Amino acid sequence: ELAIGDERLRTQVPLDPTSTPTNPVASPTGVQATSGPPPVTASASIGSESAITTAPAGTNPFDNYTYENTATGTRVRIYLSGGTRYIEANGLPDHDTGAFPNAGNPNAITEQSYALQVPGSPAEATPRTNVLGHWGIAINGIPFAPGAAEFWDNDFASGWQYEALGGAINLGVDDNQAHVQPTGAYHYHGAPDVLAQGGSSADHSPLVGFAADGFPVYIRTGYADSTNPASGITSLNSSYRVRSGSRPDGPGGTYDGSYVPDYEYVADLGDLDEHNGRFGVTPEYPNGTYYYVLTEVFPFIPRSFRGTRDSSFGMSLTQEDLAAGLGGAPGGGGQARPDGAAPRVDGTP
Repeated sequence: ELAIGDERLRTQVPLDPTSTPTNPVASPTGVQATSGPPPVTASASIGSESAITTAPAGTNPFDNYTYENTATGTRVRIYLSGGTRYIEANGLPDHDTGAFPNAGNPNAITEQSYALQVPGSPAEATPRTNVLGHWGIAINGIPFAPGAAEFWDNDFASGWQYEALGGAINLGVDDNQAHVQPTGAYHYHGAPDVLAQGGSSADHSPLVGFAADGFPVYIRTGYADSTNPASGITSLNSSYRVRSGSRPDGPGGTYDGSYVPDYEYVADLGDLDEHNGRFGVTPEYPNGTYYYVLTEVFPFIPRSFRGTRDSSFGMSLTQEDLAAGLGGAPGGGGQARPDGAAPRVDGTP
């Protein structure tokens, strides 16, 4: 039985064939088939959830996709027009969350108004590291924002950024590895089970979102041979590990995963590159694409981009930006810091 929050049928079930996007930039008629295979028209219901894809059969279902959950108020619209993928969402989670506010996070979840866009056919560009800012968005409309806005000694120029899931600081994250910004925006810091949509380690990951550069995002599993769908399914492993030895400055002490710089990338240690992605075929991209993978261990959500991040995702700061004093003081969930300093509440992730 499919419960509320189970999204396994999302790309197979219509909501309302007459629905139109709220973004005035484009109309869904621009992406519906005028020739070739007919659009998907089968219907079903998942509790209080309903979804539609009118993308032509055999194409990416997220080329024209609408999702609503009347129990949670979640609304998402994803469509392709003129070579651009538009993503509209209200940011309300469609699954159970932890209690917010809580001792580590004083913020309540509120409805948002996301109007994002990414290239429909993303291309490689000069890689960019994303220390602070939204990295991408899940197909349920919840942003991926892996970087914590907390730094050792409140010194964001030091480079010693706390790892949100490292355990050294209480950010009030829930079982979905998520919490809430001062703006009320619920966002993921890790790879929650809810995004796996009920799949097992024997199943290829569903497409779970899009990065801000337009490349697709999967979670945990993929083909053993990235170019061969007949090669079986395997867990896809990060190529990062905790460094050995001691930190040379800043907080000092032994590397233990408390801070982002505690980790190092080792080529070919796992299945994924330094951006936590790889090239290959997937059910949605049978001709192949570069794609990112959410993993159970660091970096959880990638911290960099293979392509060009779209500015519609808002602020994006590198460590060089922070060292130069750009972006103002870092801020996050408004939680108390380990050193007892006052919390930051300026609305950054």
